[in-house]
Amino acid sequence: METDLLKTGRFTRKEHIKRPVDIKNLFRNGKKVSTSGAKLFIVSNTLGINRIAFTLSRGYGNAVERNRSKRYSREVYRSLKTHLNTGYDIVCLVYPGNDSFRTRCVQFRHLFEKAGLLKE
Repeated sequence: METDLLKTGRFTRKEHIKRPVDIKNLFRNGKKVSTSGAKLFIVSNTLGINRIAFTLSRGYGNAVERNRSKRYSREVYRSLKTHLNTGYDIVCLVYPGNDSFRTRCVQFRHLFEKAGLLKE
């Protein structure tokens, strides 16, 4: 059943990284890949699925802008996740700037490609 959920593009609870310890570990020990406006931190896991967290840099606008940015990020990840290799913990750090869905799509595709996570 879980493989069915992963194929549909849903973003399940098991795919979220919520523990601050896990996020700090990614920032300290993760492989870093960056592009204009965003940065990825990646560590492999033994779970067979990707887990992800979205963070914003300090001073990122007001609450409306922060929520919109996270919503864009989650939706872009949801659309790309079926094209990604599995078995990684990922933190996406987003910086303020030109924040649109289209821009975020380009940024994330480029980041995942640079990190070697896109399936061939």
